[in-house]
Amino acid sequence: MELGLVGLGKMGGNMRERIRRAGHTVVGYDRDPKVSDVASLAELVDKLEGPRVVWVMVPAGAPTQSTIDELKDLLAEGDVVVDGGNSRWTDDEKHAAELAERGIGFVDCGVSGGVWGLENGYALMVGGADEHVARVQPVFDALKPEGDFGYVHAGKVGAGHFSKMVHNGIEYAMMQAYAEGWELLEAVDSVTDVREVFRSWQEGTVIRSWLLDLAVNALDDDEHLDKLRGFAADSGEGRWTVEAAIDNAVPLPAITASLFARFSSRQDDSPQMKMIAALRNQFGGHAVESRSEH
Repeated sequence: MELGLVGLGKMGGNMRERIRRAGHTVVGYDRDPKVSDVASLAELVDKLEGPRVVWVMVPAGAPTQSTIDELKDLLAEGDVVVDGGNSRWTDDEKHAAELAERGIGFVDCGVSGGVWGLENGYALMVGGADEHVARVQPVFDALKPEGDFGYVHAGKVGAGHFSKMVHNGIEYAMMQAYAEGWELLEAVDSVTDVREVFRSWQEGTVIRSWLLDLAVNALDDDEHLDKLRGFAADSGEGRWTVEAAIDNAVPLPAITASLFARFSSRQDDSPQMKMIAALRNQFGGHAVESRSEH
């Protein structure tokens, strides 16, 4: 099938390549002309045969809103827009209603996979009406990992981003647990090789995971994380998860504590946050701050 893809950054650029490898046609647009296939959104829409599918992969908030506003005027009845960014689920209902005024379908898709997705595939959590999801299904099949897992039609509009938000909240808590354990191991005199303790957990233990593998990768690069400053940003989903928990009276003590721990990282140089920063860089290519920058 044909797909328009808006936003060709770290994630979007690799997604374009993976979809093309599966034999589909992708017309990509980015504000950076060096990576863009076309000069404008209008040209992207013109190059696609109707009914069109346009996947938006830009930062949440104003950039996503402005892109959808422009697409609303360019697309036609029967076309479908997919928001694959990290939008808040409440925005999805608004965007779906705005596009429905013109007969344009809307699908929200939470995407996980970071910088590893090109080779390993992307976990996809999708929300929207059955007929709109079905239109995009060949692209979902191209992006997902091989095998039976890694894709779910989670429910109505907003369900995909809500599921991805909860996924990221869980991720916060898992990284925090590894980071706290690492700091405690580093603090005692009796444990002389913390990195190898982490490595030993990669087989046969109940806490083995891809995040643990990435922690070992980070420690192989910098055994005591001496090069990093203990600062970790939060990208929004953790806050939204805690807010949703409050709205629904669901207790989330571990996820909430891990969010607050990131806030504490901004007060001084936190050893735990060195591990959080290292893990975020390993799986998502997120920026890290070195000691030399401060």
